Amino acid sequence: MDGVARRLVERDRAVVWHPYAAVGPGARGPLYPVASASGVRLTLTDGRELVDGMSSWWAAIHGYRHPVLDAAAHAQIDTMSHVMFGGLTHEPAVALCETLMAITPEPLRRVFLCDSGSVAVEVAIKMALQYQTGRGRPERGRLLTIRRGYHGDTSGAMAVCDPDTGMHHLFTGLLSRHLFAPAPARAFADPFEDADAEPFAALLAAHAHEVAAVILEPVLQGTGAMRGYAPGWLARVRELCDEHGVLLVADEIATGFGRTGELFGCDHAGISPDIMCVGKALTGGYLTMAATLCTEEVAEGVCSPPAGAFMHGPTFMANPLAAAVANANLGLLLSSPWRETVRRLEAELAAGLAPAADLPGVADVRTLGAVGVIETREPVDMAVIQPLLVDLGVWIRPFGRLVYAMPPFVTSTADVATLTSAMVEAVARTTG
Repeated sequence: MDGVARRLVERDRAVVWHPYAAVGPGARGPLYPVASASGVRLTLTDGRELVDGMSSWWAAIHGYRHPVLDAAAHAQIDTMSHVMFGGLTHEPAVALCETLMAITPEPLRRVFLCDSGSVAVEVAIKMALQYQTGRGRPERGRLLTIRRGYHGDTSGAMAVCDPDTGMHHLFTGLLSRHLFAPAPARAFADPFEDADAEPFAALLAAHAHEVAAVILEPVLQGTGAMRGYAPGWLARVRELCDEHGVLLVADEIATGFGRTGELFGCDHAGISPDIMCVGKALTGGYLTMAATLCTEEVAEGVCSPPAGAFMHGPTFMANPLAAAVANANLGLLLSSPWRETVRRLEAELAAGLAPAADLPGVADVRTLGAVGVIETREPVDMAVIQPLLVDLGVWIRPFGRLVYAMPPFVTSTADVATLTSAMVEAVARTTG
């Protein structure tokens, strides 16, 4: 590390608190100062270039400094960067909501714009609870979800993350108590039988009188597992929710906008949720923005007495700058051959990661869409594997037993090969 980088890191260590990290004497792991980013490459202050395999936590689907997105941001900031959304409206927000309504499953007719993925989940939970109250069922105040799920780090979202294998067990006393069914047993490509969903069906049947909604990540569990499951299982859950008068909330924050090979995870199962959360890739990684969509039925229930309106309003809701970039980002995605691109990435990730299956320290290797995962038998040592990956020329951020890539859709065949070979080599050199 050169002198400029070292000084920046020293200043950072003195005042900054990074995500999922300790500060002070307990801080572990290296820190890499970034000077710039372009395309799929991060340039460090010491001049090294890293192929980005994370899409900035799955958001930068078109890479960095894309001219179309840059132009949209520049144009909008010359008009207005922000205006409150209470009692006011503007073109970027209306156009974005129209697009989201057009591309999501048909029954979703109302769009609530919010600040981040976690907030989108909070909004969905509040919608579900307020809907049940508005329909005269205030006793339906719990949620049902599945193990290995992850929905965010705010309090409502934490309460529906896996309480045992997740990262939020320290806050158990703060969180609402919800219901957790076993995670789907069959992988994405496995055949599905109704019996596979029986544990879920039994739990829902036993508690339907108190359940407002089911919330889950469609076909691919993200941070909690990085594991796909059978679309037929999701379709069966939709049927069960209908049978019991329970809402279905689809957390598409990680799975939305083509990542799994369909525009949304729900599309694999041919189902429509009552409420859908989107985020991450919505603005192409430029600015924070998310959205919670719902059906007209849900909206009418939410706006029924006693409340008469939805009781939520983020300060930066519908930020014009973020909305303008989101519009450009979705236009770029929808006008591209994204489906073919994701299929190519899936095939290249699968081929490149295949050699890891023979390593003794590896439990599983899997891909789904533009997601490639090496699951190790023991948790990786971040202080060891992260510098090795950087030395191999890639930016991959493992966690727990998962060494995975979710590269930008614009990643070339050669860069995918760089990513996968580095992942395999790093795992081979750091696991038994």
